[in-house]
Amino acid sequence: MITGRIRPATEKNMKLYALLETLQTALPDREITGVTDDTRELKPGMLFVCIGGAHFDGHDKAAEMLEKGAAAVVCERDLGLGDRQILAENTRKAFGDLCAAWYGHPEREMQLIGVTGTNGKTTTATLLKEMLKRAGKKVGLIGTVQYEIGDEVLPSVNTTPLTDAFFALLRKMADAHCETVVMEVSSFGLEQYRIGPAHFAAAVFTNLTQDHLDIHGTMENYYQAKRMLFDRCDFAVVNGNDDYGKRLFGEISCRKCTYGIRTGEADVLDVYAENISLSTEGTTFSLTMHGKTQEIFMRMTGMFNVSNAVAAMTVGAELGIPDTVMTELLLEYTGVRGRCEVIPTALDFTVICDYAHTPDALEKTLLSLRECTVGRLIAVFGCGGNRDAAKRPKMARAAANIADMLVITSDNPRDEDPLLIIQDILAGLEGTEIPYQTEPDRAEAIYLAMAQAKTGDVVVLAGKGHEDYQIIAGGVHLHMDERELVADAAKRIFAERLQS
Repeated sequence: MITGRIRPATEKNMKLYALLETLQTALPDREITGVTDDTRELKPGMLFVCIGGAHFDGHDKAAEMLEKGAAAVVCERDLGLGDRQILAENTRKAFGDLCAAWYGHPEREMQLIGVTGTNGKTTTATLLKEMLKRAGKKVGLIGTVQYEIGDEVLPSVNTTPLTDAFFALLRKMADAHCETVVMEVSSFGLEQYRIGPAHFAAAVFTNLTQDHLDIHGTMENYYQAKRMLFDRCDFAVVNGNDDYGKRLFGEISCRKCTYGIRTGEADVLDVYAENISLSTEGTTFSLTMHGKTQEIFMRMTGMFNVSNAVAAMTVGAELGIPDTVMTELLLEYTGVRGRCEVIPTALDFTVICDYAHTPDALEKTLLSLRECTVGRLIAVFGCGGNRDAAKRPKMARAAANIADMLVITSDNPRDEDPLLIIQDILAGLEGTEIPYQTEPDRAEAIYLAMAQAKTGDVVVLAGKGHEDYQIIAGGVHLHMDERELVADAAKRIFAERLQS
């Protein structure tokens, strides 16, 4: 374990013994120029950390890295490299500690707020970031859609960045005088120790539903990965409507409270919304927090967004953000790109784009929109390739139980045949009577759905959300922005209506 404040990485070279001061090693004094676990990034004088993955084990390249100029290697087993190897029980964890030290422990200079869960992370984190900004704080944001350092926006590569990138980003935020960092914390980020020794002032658990089982294997493993966040936080805000949330609340020992949507006297929640009214124009609800009830109107719609807003306000109150600041933000904020986002068309029906890409997320999105749909609810969705195939028929069943019509298409097929993915999805429609169409071309699928929509209908485009690309074979990213596809479809529909 690396502890103590180490000189920041702005000093080009650091003594190896200083960086590793708490590891009891007889290594000779050497200058080092950085820390990496990537063989492609190694430069002379760097410390190389050997990490084993699904397809590559850094231990196999340790000797080669020394030949290329590495100052030393950190490994989990004796590689016979003498005084140029450092043994660690867990090199992933050691890498997190080393990166934190190399960048001067920026995680200690700011208040960290973490949000984890299957669905709702992006909206909850972004709402809280906006509330803090409105309260006059300089805030950093790390999430799925983008990273932010105050008003500077950076592209998001991973929801939770890889270890070295994470601490490099935190260092930039600290140097830019950010006071608070709000971040989405993924199960991968936790399980792979990407966040190193970072400790959180508050952490939110939104929910846990089937996703990423191609990586975690079981829901229990998935849960245990998420749970890791709550062993390193001071205050936990847990969704009391979620079964895994109830379990988590009973298992953790930090200060904690539950939040959620109250549907009856049996619901025992510390902070809750009730008397909810949804429309495509916005949402009203009563919020009870610390014994005080107030009426809330927000521009966002969807029952899940009510839950996200309650979570953000619960953390905001803990951080001392005035109620008026939070409620005024909700009055104006239209939502996160690709999260129940209304795409304007000037047509007589509504088109909504949402990132829902799990059975639970799709079900919740459609249920929320069902409550504010005058006409029919038409769902357009697909499933990603090279990912958990078991959820494909479940997506279909979730949609069939709520929507009036389905158009099944491609999402990010990656290296799989889109038609075979669609066949997996269709298995979930066996025994149902819902009308559906299949169209692997997503642009054409969107047009088909919109062409059949009538006055008062709602067309939901699920799965892509904020993404403006489609991933096909070989990892190729093709430009695909659903807002542009909707605009093109609307033009075709207007032209067809003029001709008829």
